[in-house]
Amino acid sequence: MLVTVIPCLRDNYAYLLRAPGSRQALIVDPSESEPVSRELAAQDLKLAGILCTHHHHDHVGGNEELLSRHGSVPVYGHTSDRGRIPGQTQFLADGETFAAAGLTFQALYIPGHTLGAVAYVGHGAAFTGDTLFAAGCGRLFEGTPAMMFHSLNVKLGALPDETLIYCGHEYTAANLKFAAHVEPGNAAVQDKARRVAELREKGLPTVPSTIAEERATNPFMRCSVPEVIEHTAPRLGDSRSPEAVLAAIRAEKDEFRG
Repeated sequence: MLVTVIPCLRDNYAYLLRAPGSRQALIVDPSESEPVSRELAAQDLKLAGILCTHHHHDHVGGNEELLSRHGSVPVYGHTSDRGRIPGQTQFLADGETFAAAGLTFQALYIPGHTLGAVAYVGHGAAFTGDTLFAAGCGRLFEGTPAMMFHSLNVKLGALPDETLIYCGHEYTAANLKFAAHVEPGNAAVQDKARRVAELREKGLPTVPSTIAEERATNPFMRCSVPEVIEHTAPRLGDSRSPEAVLAAIRAEKDEFRG
């Protein structure tokens, strides 16, 4: 599978996906239509489907104009997002597989950021929207800390180490700054922060990450690590469960201005 990163809005990413040799393309999370249409034209590709990770406007805002410009194509999303994703035609259940444009994906239901969040997993990659960021996770707008813990550490965390992670925003540098605040002794965080700084100095995206990198650097996937637990202790009540630790870290991240 060939993946083209398409910067949108201020810090969003859409993704153009195609099978080698195919002239058909899928688009993940088109927050706006113009950059997507421009990339389709540049590669002489035909839009064959839209994959939506959740209903927020900065991930689906380009749906209707793309459909108007390029014709009716399938629009995928989780079944619970019915009525919230513009143009949605395909209502996916957790674990459901589907084929489009010569590519095959499995939908993983990963609530936490929203109640309808879904990741698209296939061909060695996962498109995780705003649930799993490089070195971070999305705010809990609709879900609970327990949902987010399960989505990150059980569902996505079970993917093979080498799985490439394509997330919804360019937040990596800021997320690593917070990760270093939570776990200052983590050499993997420090190393990745250096690499990310070099990429951003060149104007390059910091995606993809990998699941192995996330396990090593993402505080929301390190809730059983003693240093992380100790950092969150002042915010914890009686529970030291991983879910309680995630809740404490997420609450701190919401306020973090480091």
